[in-house]
Amino acid sequence: MMSVMDTSGIEPGFTNPVFDSQDTFRRILDAYAYVGRPQRLGFEATAVGPLAPATVSVCLTLADFETPVWLDSRSNDIDVRNYLGFHCGTPFVTGADEAAFAIVADPMTMPRLAEFHLGSELEPQTSTTVVVQVPCLTGGPPVRWSGPGIQHEASVAIEGLPSWFWEEWPLNQELYPIGVDVLFTSGNAIIALPRSISVEI
Repeated sequence: MMSVMDTSGIEPGFTNPVFDSQDTFRRILDAYAYVGRPQRLGFEATAVGPLAPATVSVCLTLADFETPVWLDSRSNDIDVRNYLGFHCGTPFVTGADEAAFAIVADPMTMPRLAEFHLGSELEPQTSTTVVVQVPCLTGGPPVRWSGPGIQHEASVAIEGLPSWFWEEWPLNQELYPIGVDVLFTSGNAIIALPRSISVEI
């Protein structure tokens, strides 16, 4: 007998699904075009379980029934699964290397970058986009970013990342055109870190 999802406790999605998703998508594109610059999202979604409004908005915009999603131990709760299943039709996977999108709500316990799907030379676009929710997009140890989308260099100070993250990023960047992209979220803002960006600690 098929089980029926109880939708009574599920938070609403975008108020205006077409406009809000288009606006959020444009701001995500801006984050990748102007790398290192925080982009504040125009619509503030409702937080869902441990997920901040920006993380929820990114999921509503990018996730659908064709994009397998992996949830870390903190984000993998019933409220998040029901929300994404209801609003996005999201299929969930148990392995980080199977995911088109990975949601990391506890960066300190996140998998190493090489454990996600890195794509292939023929299909680099199939790699995992890792959405990493952090306490703040400023206030962490400053690192210098350079590469496409940055005129000279950018000083970025993401708070709440594990100590190994910046040490391992060059290994991911050297794999280009394969490798993962990262989208940092905090509150209602995002910063993009494409695989093409070089980082100096």
